[in-house]
Amino acid sequence: MHIAEDWKDYKIIATGDGYKLEQWKDVVLLRPDPQVIWAAQRDLFAYPGIHAVYRRSDKGGGAWEYRKPMPAEWEVSYKELRFKVKPMGFKHTGLFPEQAANWEVMSSLIKNAGRKIKVLNLFAYTGGATVACAKAGAEVTHVDAAKGMVERAGENARLSGINSGIRYIIDDCAKFVAREIRRGNRYDAIIMDPPSYGRGPGGEMWKIEDNLFSFVEQCAKVLAENPLFVLINSYTTGLQPCVISNILKLTLKNFSGEVQAYEIGLPTEEGIPLPCGNSGIFIGKR
Repeated sequence: MHIAEDWKDYKIIATGDGYKLEQWKDVVLLRPDPQVIWAAQRDLFAYPGIHAVYRRSDKGGGAWEYRKPMPAEWEVSYKELRFKVKPMGFKHTGLFPEQAANWEVMSSLIKNAGRKIKVLNLFAYTGGATVACAKAGAEVTHVDAAKGMVERAGENARLSGINSGIRYIIDDCAKFVAREIRRGNRYDAIIMDPPSYGRGPGGEMWKIEDNLFSFVEQCAKVLAENPLFVLINSYTTGLQPCVISNILKLTLKNFSGEVQAYEIGLPTEEGIPLPCGNSGIFIGKR
């Protein structure tokens, strides 16, 4: 497991009974987590410092319950990177702190590449990976179908002192890749964090079990001759690291390199890691 253990502005205080108690700088949140199927070792809801709790609804979804005054949004830092976070719909905060484990891997590859790297970030959300790669010196094309998320990515980049080198695209990722193939554009690295299910701006349906393999095949057509890396991350239950590894090996068999696949997670103050998702990365041969 790759654990994102270098955070100073984020920590998990405790876990259990389907929830994680976490601190984002000065704000304490209690949110559901589907991986937490073990019993809580303390009453998480009785923790005195909680600012907000995300309560599930029996009808699906849920809502935030605010217990103490707190800012509508605030900033957190990870090393030289800065991000805005806030309570959002469906329990989210606009940032996945466990992804710092992948940021470290990608940043190191970019810094040590010895050449200018063009990165394509698909399903790019609020730009954690975009900011990390741009800060490492890459040119990044950031693609997401949600306008609000792309705008937040731009804010995060500017907070991190990045004012150039990022191209923001609001579009369906599959349609964008198809156009890039026709244009003959090529990238040294590709990142993707596809949803389990989704619908594009034109009503396009996405189901990861049905669409991921063929989509990665298409993405291989926009890779440069000697790619630096291709990283796939997934939060879909059942999509194990070996599945991602197999997809990368089969779709990128015409390129020289190696594939690694692993769980990503976060440390907790309880001394146990919290598993958060699965990733796989193809690293091109130098």
